[in-house]
Amino acid sequence: MNIKPIILTLFLIVSLSAKAQNETQENTPKIGLVLSGGGAKGLAHIGVLKVIDSLGVKVDYIAGTSMGSIIGALYASGYSGKQLDSLFQEIDFDNLINDALPRSSTAFNERDNMEKYAVKLPFNNFKIKLPSALSRGQNTYSLLLKLLLHVNEVNDFSKLPIPFFCIATNVENGKQVILSKGNLTQSIKASGALPSLFQPVRINNEILIDGGVVNNYPIDELRAKGMDIIIGVDVQDELANRDELTSAPDVLIQINNFRTINDMKLKVNKTDIYIKPNIKGFNVVSFDEGYDIIDAGKYAALSKLNALRELTFEKPLSQKKLKPKNIDSLKINSVFVKGNENYTRAYILGKLKLKKDKKISYKAFSKGINNLVATNNFDSFEYELKNIKNKEGYNLIASVNESKVNTFLKLGMHYDDLYKSAALINLTKKRLLFNNDVASLDIILGDNVRYNFEYLIDKGFYWSIGLRSRYNQFDKNISAQLLLDDNQIINTGLNKIDVKLEDQTNQFYVQTLFRRDFALSIGAEHKRLEIHSETISGNNTNDDFLFEKTDYLSLFGNLKFDTYDNKYFPKRGVYFNGDLNMYLYASGFVEDFKDFSIAKADMGYAFSVSDKLAFNLQTHGGFKLGDKSTRTLDFALGGYGNDLINNFIPFLGYDFISLTGNSYVKASVIADYEVLKKHHITLEGNWANIDNNIFDSGEWFTLPDYRGYALGYAIDTFLGPIQAKYSYSPEQKASTWFFNIGFWF
Repeated sequence: MNIKPIILTLFLIVSLSAKAQNETQENTPKIGLVLSGGGAKGLAHIGVLKVIDSLGVKVDYIAGTSMGSIIGALYASGYSGKQLDSLFQEIDFDNLINDALPRSSTAFNERDNMEKYAVKLPFNNFKIKLPSALSRGQNTYSLLLKLLLHVNEVNDFSKLPIPFFCIATNVENGKQVILSKGNLTQSIKASGALPSLFQPVRINNEILIDGGVVNNYPIDELRAKGMDIIIGVDVQDELANRDELTSAPDVLIQINNFRTINDMKLKVNKTDIYIKPNIKGFNVVSFDEGYDIIDAGKYAALSKLNALRELTFEKPLSQKKLKPKNIDSLKINSVFVKGNENYTRAYILGKLKLKKDKKISYKAFSKGINNLVATNNFDSFEYELKNIKNKEGYNLIASVNESKVNTFLKLGMHYDDLYKSAALINLTKKRLLFNNDVASLDIILGDNVRYNFEYLIDKGFYWSIGLRSRYNQFDKNISAQLLLDDNQIINTGLNKIDVKLEDQTNQFYVQTLFRRDFALSIGAEHKRLEIHSETISGNNTNDDFLFEKTDYLSLFGNLKFDTYDNKYFPKRGVYFNGDLNMYLYASGFVEDFKDFSIAKADMGYAFSVSDKLAFNLQTHGGFKLGDKSTRTLDFALGGYGNDLINNFIPFLGYDFISLTGNSYVKASVIADYEVLKKHHITLEGNWANIDNNIFDSGEWFTLPDYRGYALGYAIDTFLGPIQAKYSYSPEQKASTWFFNIGFWF
């Protein structure tokens, strides 16, 4: 049998079929999709994409600006509309926009500072230098990079599963920049860098901001890619009427909208299927109304259902089968860093906590990035994960932009029932003497003038060297037992004494960290304590009676472990703080001084049972060893607050410094219900035994002698907590109110 004719026939059939297929592809209209910017209103694009997917419409090219570029890039990389819906419903946009980092990412010695100041301003050459934006966009960059990791090798955006480009604005000359190659994550971050909200992005030596400034609907540029039919989704505002222009921001937004709305009069006519979701009532930061905005996009697309159905053409498969995938772990083979001058490669790698050729969880990788960013030593930290041919893992290629500002002016305000009103002014300077040091001075003005100075040469997991100096003072009616012995109390008949207390404490110490959340400090301390009162007259009736004017010298050690996610309203984490002070010397005011030691510890465990309800269980205790005659440094329970000096311990149900003794135990339970975002209702109970030598007598293990309960309401504001607590003591059969405004300092 001659098979040549059969082979020839098959060849002709295949050739004719391929030719017919090519002709069909050439004759199939190409569909472009243009997505406008609009901040949170751009979530409506997701609703439109869900409808497009459900109809089977295949898009050939995508162009986007701002939020349209972000959603467009994700869709172009392989995400479906339904997947995008799920992703954006889970994102905490407040943390994203505010660049909020987990508390655990902040350096140990900086954690108290981040919950102490309401305002932080760069300050150089005696001038306040306002930041270029509210957010660096670091959280946004990290999230987008993770979502786009499956296309990290694609540098030409036309090679994505769906070809894509986006628009940015050169802030120096106001010209449009079309981003179609390079780092995809960086490009869409630049396109969405809304002025004043996100800082500009540098690409190819150009400083770029939100593309909506010059072109919020790039239909002409998309048509130039050879698109026959264009679907356009417009989420821009209409012009407001006079009744809606009620504030300066309203007027500024209106002015900004003049050009884009006038442009749209022409661009609407160029759009084959124009989809305009009803986003009236939403603004650029209405992310908390994401469900409604996505639905608005879906309904707008459904109104164009017949027109969209006509676009269900048979099309070839995408040029690349790149699909999103969850990344649980990764292996870093090599790290390349550029842009660092003052901070060494070792410093950067130390913060990242990366080990070469070792697989780590993506969660641990992200935590390392957060650790570095949280130092605030860098204006930006942009990175890529590049695959290595024929080898498992990635190379981390990072570019840092060191902050030129190393001086900060910080402000805060506070009110409580002990220190009364206070205004805080802080000056912080990094790299004062060395590249890795920081000096900080708090000046506290108000009813009780105070100061706090700290200097630290930070060497992280090696031994750091630090200095502290602090001055505190307050006037308060306190328990006489802190100052007088039993016979003196009987003779004078005083249970309470109105005193003025002044305390200056100076410390020199060395500190080391291990496992990041542990800090061990040892050092020497000088304390000058002065207590006087008008209640008891001195030899001269015009003089205050001086209870204490003593200089103490001691050695101290401190071990601290802190994984609380929030200092004031923890929902998870563990806390431990243990102190030991060995007092070796006191000045002549204390007669026949004998050395003594004071040990104390606090422990806490916070956990959540739901998104709204959290519990915090705490135990506290302390005792004195050696000579017991010095009372002024004994433990004193009462009041409410944080970071109280010496051995003053908060205890609800009693006023400050009401219960005293040289040893104590205390337990407390706090239930915190977040009824609205940042609005907390708290129910608390605390129980204690306090007296002299309760660990010798066994009283520490008996039923509590003192109890206190409190119901509180708190609002977590940028100034700090604003709190009111109603507390009740069964023993006293009396109630006490506590008020607090702002961070404690």
